[in-house]
Amino acid sequence: MSAKRNVAALAVCQGLLVTNNIAVISIGSLAGYMLAANKALSTLPATAYIAGGALSTYPISLFMKRHGRRAGFTLGAAAGLLGALICTFAVAAGDFALFCLGTFIAGAYTASGGYYRFAAADAVGMGFKSRAISLVLAGGILGGILGPESSKLTKDWLPVTFLGSYAALMALALVVIAILRLVDLPMPSEHERSGPSRPLPAIVRQPVFAVACLGAVTAYAVMNLLMGVTPLAMQMCALPYASAALVIEWHIIGMFAPALIAGSLVHRFGALRVMSAGLLTYLACVLAAVTGQSVLHFWMSGTLLGIGWCLLYVGATTLLTDAYAPAEKAKTQGINDTLVFVVMATSNALSGAILYRYGWNALNYSALPLLLATAIAVAWLALARRTLRANTARVPTILE
Repeated sequence: MSAKRNVAALAVCQGLLVTNNIAVISIGSLAGYMLAANKALSTLPATAYIAGGALSTYPISLFMKRHGRRAGFTLGAAAGLLGALICTFAVAAGDFALFCLGTFIAGAYTASGGYYRFAAADAVGMGFKSRAISLVLAGGILGGILGPESSKLTKDWLPVTFLGSYAALMALALVVIAILRLVDLPMPSEHERSGPSRPLPAIVRQPVFAVACLGAVTAYAVMNLLMGVTPLAMQMCALPYASAALVIEWHIIGMFAPALIAGSLVHRFGALRVMSAGLLTYLACVLAAVTGQSVLHFWMSGTLLGIGWCLLYVGATTLLTDAYAPAEKAKTQGINDTLVFVVMATSNALSGAILYRYGWNALNYSALPLLLATAIAVAWLALARRTLRANTARVPTILE
């Protein structure tokens, strides 16, 4: 299979992964509310899903280093299949604890799927890494359409509400496993498995790693902080649910549609400039959110939030590929994505409390310190690289 076909197949897998994520997060809270005796615990299944991803991200990366990308992706999809199966039994039995266990196990699926973008980068030449990463992420457009629609269609398929939804997720996981059997992903080379490798602290201390990881963490932290409670904020503003659905749909479009060109932008302008554009878009999102609470304001902020995530995340992912040697790939990517999941869980937990206690505007303002810190880090690395290039250019003159 050619590199282009590999990237296309991984993009489809990404779309099905996003479909699964949207369904688990959106339906999970509703099904949790239906099953939980204590309704305050209704969001626990979604939290368990993120926690499962956080705990399995690093081990899956090390597993891929030893057994290859395809084996790791298949293992993750199998976890998604098993998790959906357990959730199906839990919904049928009305067992909330079993339901949380199912979403926790399914978290390994989203953890493994996070490496689709890196597998695409490995499948192409150096000059096309950013484009491959962005094209795989663009596969999320499929999930943005299929996720909400499949949830609506399957919710009442079977006698028990949501039973059909989780049965459908089992089928989608099987489709992913079938696609992965056709993908030609090379096994790790001997150099990747046992070549020279620095200790993890030495890798993490690199400025390029610190800035790349901070960019990825910020991309997800701000998005989770603001988008997770947007429907609730709109409800508090007495806006109809149909409007909230519209905002969510445009947010998802904003997340994945720009990925069609984000890789080309990185290739032309560099990862740091694209990350800067993402940060500026995030600031525009906050400005749109705090200037009004109409449907138009929520729509603008939600769409800009998605675009900002895409630019910042694609740029950060591309930058991260400069931080490691082949034998360091697994642990570097693993620690990066683990930190992303941890911050996702934290921002998700904080968002509701900030909204209830301080309001929608305060929630948006709370994103500014992290955005400012990331902007300073990106500017610092850009200046350091410019200074290094200038000093390198002067060397021949000095020798003369």
